[in-house]
Amino acid sequence: MTKVKIVLSSIALAFLFNVSAKSQDIVQGSATTVKSPDNNLVVNFYQRKDAATGSRKMYYVVNYKNKPFIAESALGLQLDNSLSEKAMNLNVEKRKDWCANLSVTNIASTSKDTTWKPLNGENLTIRDHYNETDITLVKDNNPIYVMAVKIRVYNEGVAIRYFFPENPKGTYYDVAEENTEFSLPEGTQAWVTNWAQGPYSKLPLKNWTAEAERPMTLELPNGLFATLAEAGLIDYARGKFRLSADKPNTIVTSMFGDAQLISPVNTPWRVIMVGEKPGDLIEHNFMMLNLNEPSRIKNTSWIKPGKIMRVIKLTTADARSVIDFAAKQDVKYILFDFGWYGNGYSTKADASKVIPELDMPGIIKYAESKNIGVWLYVNQQALWLQTDSIYPMYKKWGVKGVKLGFVQVGSHRWTTWIEDNIQKAADNQLMVDIHDEWRPTGEQRTWPNLMTAEGVRGNEEMPSATNNTVLPFTRFIAGPADATFCYMDKRIKTTHAHQLALSSIFFGPIQTLYWYDTPAQYNNEPELEFWKKLPTTWDETKVLQGAPGVFVTTARRKGQDWFVGTITNDDARTVKIDMSFLPKGKKYMASIYSDDPTVQTATHVKISHENVNSSTVLTANLLASGGQAIYITPEN
Repeated sequence: MTKVKIVLSSIALAFLFNVSAKSQDIVQGSATTVKSPDNNLVVNFYQRKDAATGSRKMYYVVNYKNKPFIAESALGLQLDNSLSEKAMNLNVEKRKDWCANLSVTNIASTSKDTTWKPLNGENLTIRDHYNETDITLVKDNNPIYVMAVKIRVYNEGVAIRYFFPENPKGTYYDVAEENTEFSLPEGTQAWVTNWAQGPYSKLPLKNWTAEAERPMTLELPNGLFATLAEAGLIDYARGKFRLSADKPNTIVTSMFGDAQLISPVNTPWRVIMVGEKPGDLIEHNFMMLNLNEPSRIKNTSWIKPGKIMRVIKLTTADARSVIDFAAKQDVKYILFDFGWYGNGYSTKADASKVIPELDMPGIIKYAESKNIGVWLYVNQQALWLQTDSIYPMYKKWGVKGVKLGFVQVGSHRWTTWIEDNIQKAADNQLMVDIHDEWRPTGEQRTWPNLMTAEGVRGNEEMPSATNNTVLPFTRFIAGPADATFCYMDKRIKTTHAHQLALSSIFFGPIQTLYWYDTPAQYNNEPELEFWKKLPTTWDETKVLQGAPGVFVTTARRKGQDWFVGTITNDDARTVKIDMSFLPKGKKYMASIYSDDPTVQTATHVKISHENVNSSTVLTANLLASGGQAIYITPEN
């Protein structure tokens, strides 16, 4: 690690940062600049004296290719350590702004450029390439308190967090608020939802009535795109976003209550991703993984991705029927959802006892004979009371994964509880799917048994096609989502080709298919060969075109085969699909699955075949709420 200390004149700083304050307000010795490896992103950190109080406050500015990206934005935390300070006979901090009297004592910079392989990812390898600067500060009226601001800059975006080294007096830290701001240009539009499974709206940065969920994608008036996100949420309260009460066009981090910490400890990363086009944000979502620790699971042979189907009628006969259907359709797992151990809402329900209608040992044995694994849903009431006993029991039963249901989220308490559950599941070689309001923050890198999570307005809510065109650019930047695809249910608000295409656009190593469906509803629909061939993890992912709320085309490769999905919103449209992503000089056969009302089947999906290569441009005539799926394989 190379340590540097940068001191610039206040006049030079005012010019460099385009700060509107008087130049003499810049605190000497507080400034540093961090650039991305490609020099396109530039982050400037400094302290400035508050005109009203004279106290020092921390700020940062971000430019991208010399374009304003994030204007002067405040940094800081609000702590209330008074209880532990009194108990330990320490000096009690009485200043209202805890970070107002911090002095910079050191500025250290480092760089990293490595490559790693995710176990279940959207790309075969991931590059972790960044420059980082750590600014160490100390309270001038209480030197037992040291804090570092860590600024890490990738080509794909900026990440900022705070670090408290071990306190020499052993006092504890109670973070009451986080004051990290994001000041954006006038005219910026945000894709906002107030809860993890809610619908999205495109809103200006004014008159929001509630907090906004993360990740949150922004469209800047200068043509750039951004996503604000949270990464590495492990030992902290969840952060969402709210509008500043007194600063226009400014978004502020909004914590779900206090975080009560023991040093040494990091806060989560506040992430600002940048894209010149919307698809850049999706292709670069590996940044969320890079901001988490490497895998802690040494033996990962038991972690196997695949498609999964729910057993709706909880009887042994119906379970065997679903197993037979799953084996025929190359679905790797079946799921027993809510009710298999009784009323999951009750603390009296015992998640170690199966209802009489199910012969679970016989079902698991029959499933294994067909190379099918079994997953079990467990509600939080049972998880809270029985985790330590049921996880080892499920492992003995031969269960492959656990779906955590109706978990509480947000608070520091429940954040750490969920992380502990993921680890306990790993200790018992159980994969995990977390449902309801929880969203990942990249921890699937550390715990690759975390296969997917809900936190998405998926098919369970029967969303509109427009909703589906927003999700790739918002929710899926956080990581995989269990969107619970179904196909035959009459409540679906999209076409069937749209549903087919979604499975290659939405990412999930455990991919739920046929959510509301039963085997009896199917009549050998020929287009289901697309789902049958579909992998759930990928070697390469490209977003070919699209915009949130309008349409999207995604191409994903597994081995030599490509799966291309295109969906439109509630409007019909014609789009061109450029095949230049294919290797030059190679010939392929494309099987194309399109909506066609003239096809005399219940699903009205036409299958056509076409020879394609890297010079081919296909035309997709999409119906309103429609889509198109393409399977591309090399010619023999």
